[in-house]
Amino acid sequence: MSTSEFSIVTYNMHKGFSGDGRRLFVLRHMRAALAAVGADIVFLQEAQGEHRRHAERVEQWPENSQFEYIADTLWPHYAYGKNAIYDHGHHGNAILSRYPLLAWENIDVSPYPFAASRSLLHGRIQFPETGVNLHLVCIHFGFIGLERRPQIRRLCRHVEERIPHAEPLILAGDFNDWSARAEREINAELGLFEVFRRLHGRYARSYPAWAPALPMDRIYCRGVTPVAAECLASEPWQVLSDHTPLQAWFRL
Repeated sequence: MSTSEFSIVTYNMHKGFSGDGRRLFVLRHMRAALAAVGADIVFLQEAQGEHRRHAERVEQWPENSQFEYIADTLWPHYAYGKNAIYDHGHHGNAILSRYPLLAWENIDVSPYPFAASRSLLHGRIQFPETGVNLHLVCIHFGFIGLERRPQIRRLCRHVEERIPHAEPLILAGDFNDWSARAEREINAELGLFEVFRRLHGRYARSYPAWAPALPMDRIYCRGVTPVAAECLASEPWQVLSDHTPLQAWFRL
């Protein structure tokens, strides 16, 4: 695939554990499955950066972070933003890329002290052959509307202030927005469109993985042309995380 065409995957990886109630550690299988789809860029949510208790007790726990373990030799460039920090470790969002990351920053969007910690991870890559910059924003929003509304406003403000309209942008992740209320603000404020709605007429159903019914995960873009999009809901994905991944192919 030339650098004028590329694909991305977004995946809530559930900290490497299966989401079907068995609580099996399946990170090795996740890495193999992600490698097999051949994406150029991967957006990860709930990637475990460190967990000292699991490192002592869980068989096959990696020596480095989960996002580094998944990146391995396929995605030499990566960024990580801590989302939740606790006594024995932290987890958050990660971006893995075949192309160089020129810059990245993690933006705290936690609106209330009683709510779960949340953040946006904003990275900027460059395609070597063309020199085109592409902005990437990896998202994991709150589970209740009271959290999401200020998080969406913070996202809109960040994009307007930090990303020029002339530069292409892909925004992807776990929106926890099954009622699609985020759409109005994101479209109105940022001029983005959702890839599955554009190509298939509706959002992808990505949760729960064993019987996807709710459209929790999204891929938005501007300045690039989506040419295909697929919800990866077949084997082995339905027995890995509690979310299924979304993959999309784009043309610059």
